[in-house]
Amino acid sequence: MPSRKSFRLEQLGLGWDQPGLVAGVDEAGRGPLAGPVVAAAVILDELQPIRGLGDSKAIAPRRREALFDEIRARALCCSIASASVAEIDRLNILQATLLAMQRAVAGLRLRPQRVVVDGNRVPVLPMPVAAIVKGDARVAAISAASILAKVHRDRLCLELHEAHPAYGFAAHKGYPTAAHLEALRANGPCVEHRLSFAPVRAAAEQR
Repeated sequence: MPSRKSFRLEQLGLGWDQPGLVAGVDEAGRGPLAGPVVAAAVILDELQPIRGLGDSKAIAPRRREALFDEIRARALCCSIASASVAEIDRLNILQATLLAMQRAVAGLRLRPQRVVVDGNRVPVLPMPVAAIVKGDARVAAISAASILAKVHRDRLCLELHEAHPAYGFAAHKGYPTAAHLEALRANGPCVEHRLSFAPVRAAAEQR
């Protein structure tokens, strides 16, 4: 598999070798049982490269926080958006994720000519868009977006913890750990839990 350094947009086909602004997009929070799904879009400044970009999940939390601030300061523009728990339950998690991505791109101060997205599914956008599997480790703009989305969502989970301390959101960030599942069984779901997810639905039915 090509490394990020060897990846070139022209590998995506006709038109991707043209000049113009390219936004990278990624999400955080598809797997958790609670909280919104978050997406970020980033257009990097080629004249201000940022060292240490990569898959946000493989970067230490303190380093992610530092990169978050550096990306916000040095990118040409960036945008963070989300889809709510209610939207996740109504649409399903995939469609809610794509909606959050649409909102992130729409929130960019500059309009990109093309968009690259981590994974294998893309949102409907008014400009060409391509999916890149493991793009968060291969394309700098997607890496930057993954870091923004991850840090922003982790911060939201700290707020969830303050509002609903019984569930331990500060530790597990909403993911279905043993401690989280036990708290669900003991307390039932809170308003920030995704009722369309099977473990949450089961806990609600038991109550």
